[in-house]
Amino acid sequence: MTKYREILRLASLGLSQQSIADSCNASKKTVNRILKRAKEINLYWPLEENETDAVIAERLFPPASSKVSSGKKMPDFDYIQKELLRNGVNRKLLWTEYLEECRLSGESPLMYSQFCYHIQQDEQKRRAGMHINRKPGEQIEVDWAGDPAHIIDPDTGEITNAWLFVGVMTYSQYPYVEAFLDEKQLSWITAHVHMYEYFGGVSRILVPDNCKTAVIQNNDWYNQQLNTVYHEMAEHYNTAIIPARVRAPKDKPNAEGSVGVITTWITAALRNEQFFSLAELNKAIRKKLELFSHRPFQKKEGSRYEIFRDEELPLLAKLPATPYELAEWKSATVQFNYHISVNGMLYSVPYEFIKRKVDVRITDKVVEIFYNHNRITSHRRLYERKGQYSTITEHMPPDHQKFLEWNGDRFRKWAERIGNNTYQVVNAILSSQRVEQQAYRSCMGILKLAEKHSTQRLEAACKIALSYTATPSYKSIKNILAAGKEQIEQELKTSEAAATHNKHAITRGAAYYRR
Repeated sequence: MTKYREILRLASLGLSQQSIADSCNASKKTVNRILKRAKEINLYWPLEENETDAVIAERLFPPASSKVSSGKKMPDFDYIQKELLRNGVNRKLLWTEYLEECRLSGESPLMYSQFCYHIQQDEQKRRAGMHINRKPGEQIEVDWAGDPAHIIDPDTGEITNAWLFVGVMTYSQYPYVEAFLDEKQLSWITAHVHMYEYFGGVSRILVPDNCKTAVIQNNDWYNQQLNTVYHEMAEHYNTAIIPARVRAPKDKPNAEGSVGVITTWITAALRNEQFFSLAELNKAIRKKLELFSHRPFQKKEGSRYEIFRDEELPLLAKLPATPYELAEWKSATVQFNYHISVNGMLYSVPYEFIKRKVDVRITDKVVEIFYNHNRITSHRRLYERKGQYSTITEHMPPDHQKFLEWNGDRFRKWAERIGNNTYQVVNAILSSQRVEQQAYRSCMGILKLAEKHSTQRLEAACKIALSYTATPSYKSIKNILAAGKEQIEQELKTSEAAATHNKHAITRGAAYYRR
């Protein structure tokens, strides 16, 4: 689906339509149509959180564009260049296939000489090079250096590789370098946070390589998928990510060139020194980095630091009030108890999402749950003992919410209204469990038997059960009611006779005075 929100956000930063198209995996024509339509209806960034891409699409209603072809049909040069690389494929074969396509579509084809001429012109265009004039403060290129530095374990002498992160301002070529023990997500994001703090501001565009910590999928120019955490970091710093194409180092020449220079002036310059910790290595790297940045250019005036200080730093956007907090993203399926499991802890989700797959954003303090990129709930993150539950009452079905109203005292009062024996049974069951809530189901089952068999029969069955054991169970009461009918009838007659029997023989009863 088209990223309408992202297009409007990047447009508010003043990016060109081509840069927005590259970042949002859309064509420039699509970006142009969306921005033009948004301007007509006065739709600008910032937007409300409930204005999702689907809502914006309904407001914009972008018209479908139609292409009208005229004249002779031009061949698909991208397809031709790709096919010519295959064994046995030549221009004559491709021209024959091209003629068949034109015949089926009813269009006029090019002659073979014209066909070859246009292919040759396209090849010359592909070989063309261009110098791009960068704007101050517009872009930062980032990458990992190829050759690692080394850290020595002081106890065992084991040598560990330390990988160098390189970030370069494209206009001034002012660099930032920091060593990490790996190239994983945490190191990648931490390096960016430290880089922005070192530069003292944020550029409008960030150009990374195609590592998995930055780009999940980049098969072609229009099918790029950014790493979720990396895109979230870009939103925090209000910058746009435009990944370099696969195997296209010219898309980030400054980073590629700086990697080689830094390998010489930092990594190689420290080759005869030994470092026993990452902090010690980074301290030495920072000293070499300062010397390198202040070294004058050979073919132009000034140094990298001076150009950055005078021309780029004033144009950088301000840093946010707080640095980006790394968040981990996971996918989970909502269980039948309307909870998801995250690192051994269980967090509730509205019961309408049972069996749906949701995205989970995890920070040190908060667990946020998203469905179709919309946040549906959040919880305070749980720690220590695994298996803990964080449940919000509103997430429960109505009948489950009513169950929360039950407690031990309510079951006892209900049983007491039936009779003393029923009260003793319910009280014994509630007291027998280590956690009182575990007995609620049994108590509910016993008290519901009164609706099926009458309160008198339930009271008699409880009396019989108490004669067998001090802690009867729901199953035993149920079996007595189902099988011990004669015994219950005898117990009922005995109880009625005891109720009407006059214990004091000398005293006249009420029947005497009734005569």
